[in-house]
Amino acid sequence: MDTTMSATVSRVFLVDDAIDVRRRLACLIALIPGVEIAGQSTGAEHAFDDIVASRADVAVLDPCFSGKTDLVLLGALSRVRPSIVSIVLTNHCATAFRRACEAAGADFFFDKTSEFILACHAIEAIAYVRRAQST
Repeated sequence: MDTTMSATVSRVFLVDDAIDVRRRLACLIALIPGVEIAGQSTGAEHAFDDIVASRADVAVLDPCFSGKTDLVLLGALSRVRPSIVSIVLTNHCATAFRRACEAAGADFFFDKTSEFILACHAIEAIAYVRRAQST
């Protein structure tokens, strides 16, 4: 049996205040070979510590919590744990917000409404590259 396809090569942590979004993402991510959910959080307060403790390789987050923009988590991940791939998945897609996320360190930026599946494809591509690097 080839265990390289079933071995976990990427751990994904989800940060979003919408439980339905996290559930949908978790279900889609579960279908990607070599990828597992490392953890989930509803808000930014403790998410940084939770992401680091989970040994996540990828963090999917919506940096808009409770109606206010919070790029602190994104910036902290970029500075302190640059090896963690940061994927912003949000409904706030104005050009200025996209640029602010990129400036804070986002590796990818996707619109929840029209690019949800593209975010999953990005995770799949990251897992594919990690799998290829580990062989």
